[in-house]
Amino acid sequence: MKSRVTDPRHLEVEAFAQESVRLEGHWPQDELLRLKQSTLPESRADVAWVVQGESREARGGAAENWLHLTAETSVTLQCQRCLSAMTAPLAIESSFQFVAGEDAAAALDADSEHDVLALTRELDLLTLVEDELLLALPIVPRHEHCPQPLAVPVSEEEVAAEKEAHPFAALAALKRGQLPN
Repeated sequence: MKSRVTDPRHLEVEAFAQESVRLEGHWPQDELLRLKQSTLPESRADVAWVVQGESREARGGAAENWLHLTAETSVTLQCQRCLSAMTAPLAIESSFQFVAGEDAAAALDADSEHDVLALTRELDLLTLVEDELLLALPIVPRHEHCPQPLAVPVSEEEVAAEKEAHPFAALAALKRGQLPN
């Protein structure tokens, strides 16, 4: 069995930080189930990650435990403009300070530029990486320049049909004094 200091699925954060351990690896996207549900099935790239522990001296108190995380992958999403598949690179770089207790974490997190988490007995790094990648997903994925031109009505019949299909077209006609047919 792997040492809990170096097992990314059961990481002992305090020992990891105090020993300044560095780990890196790859996970298939299929192992990140929530990320998989948020992307198209074509997403197959591995997630490359690196985590570094750090113990910082604190003035007048116990040493601070830190994790520095980087991860990158690419995912396949649906462009919201042209509705075709698109590849989006995802890259994260985050630092986490671990403190004793949820209350201390909430108090520090409100005023801090970095993330503050409560120190737990062990941490599943895969879950943390997945959380950060989900937060990095674009809110509205779209190509910078869609590969296919967007369908635009070109004939007068199509333009007229689109105007009639508009839900307020009849109201607009009434305002102009025209009765609908």
